[in-house]
Amino acid sequence: MNQIKEYNETTFESIKHINEYGNEYWCARELQTVLGYKEWRLFSAVIEKAQIACSQSNNSINPHFGVYPKIVKAGVATKTIIDYKLSRYACYLIVQNANPKFKAVALGQTYFAVQTRKMELSEEEYSKLSEDEKRLYRRKQTKDGNKILYKIAREKGVKNFDRFTNAGYKGLYNGETANDIAKRKGLRYREDILDNMSSVELGANIFRITQTEALLEKQEEADEQIATNTHYKVGKAIRDTIKNLGGTMPENLPTPKKSLKENRSKIMNL
Repeated sequence: MNQIKEYNETTFESIKHINEYGNEYWCARELQTVLGYKEWRLFSAVIEKAQIACSQSNNSINPHFGVYPKIVKAGVATKTIIDYKLSRYACYLIVQNANPKFKAVALGQTYFAVQTRKMELSEEEYSKLSEDEKRLYRRKQTKDGNKILYKIAREKGVKNFDRFTNAGYKGLYNGETANDIAKRKGLRYREDILDNMSSVELGANIFRITQTEALLEKQEEADEQIATNTHYKVGKAIRDTIKNLGGTMPENLPTPKKSLKENRSKIMNL
C-alpha cells in the first residue's frame, strides 16, 4: 500500500501543473506517457470516451478538457500538435476508460478516484458541518463555478464583466448591483461580498452561476447582450422561485458577523 501511495505521489502529482489563477491541471500528453500509451491516436480515443462520459453526466466538456495546441520541433522544422489541459475530474474519467492492462492505469484509477472524492461531500456529510464550514464549502463552489462561468461568457462575446456580473445580481437581488449589496452589508471598500454571505445565500448564488453556465453553453452566437440578459433572467427566475416557495429573499438574509477571510484559518480543512 505504501508503495502504491509513493508511486501515485511521485508520478501523478509530479506532472500536475498550477496555472496563474492557482488552478491545478494535467497535460494530456504527459498523462499519456505516464499511463503507458505509446501512440497518441490510441490515447486520444480514450480522451474521446472520457468526454462522452463527461457529457452524459450533464457536465460541460470545455472546462475539463481545454484544448491546448503546442509547437514542437520536428527535426529542423516545427509543427503544431494538439494537447489538452485536463482537470482532475477529466483525468478521473480518462483512467476509468483506459486500458486496465497497464499497471499505471489501475493505480491512476485509485489515485484520481480518491482525490476526486476528497473534493466532494455527501448530503449526510454536509449536514454535519457547522454553519461556517458550510459557508467555506459553498464559497469554494462559487469560486470554482465563477471561473467556469466567466470562461464560457468570454467565449460568448462578453467583454464588460462588471456589467455581466451585475446583471445576475440585479436579477437575484431585486435590482441591486455588487456595490449595492456590499453597502447594504456594511462592507469595507473592495471587500468580497461572497465572503460575507451565509450558506443559504451562497446556495442561491451557486444556483444562479450553474444555471447561467448551462444556458450560455446553448447560446449559438457570440453576443454579449444576449449573454448578459441571460444572466439577469436566471437571477430573476431564481428570485421568483424563492418567493413562490415562501423563502426569504436574498437581501433579507442575515450577514454573518465575520467574513470567511477572517474565519478561514479557524475552520476545518475541507
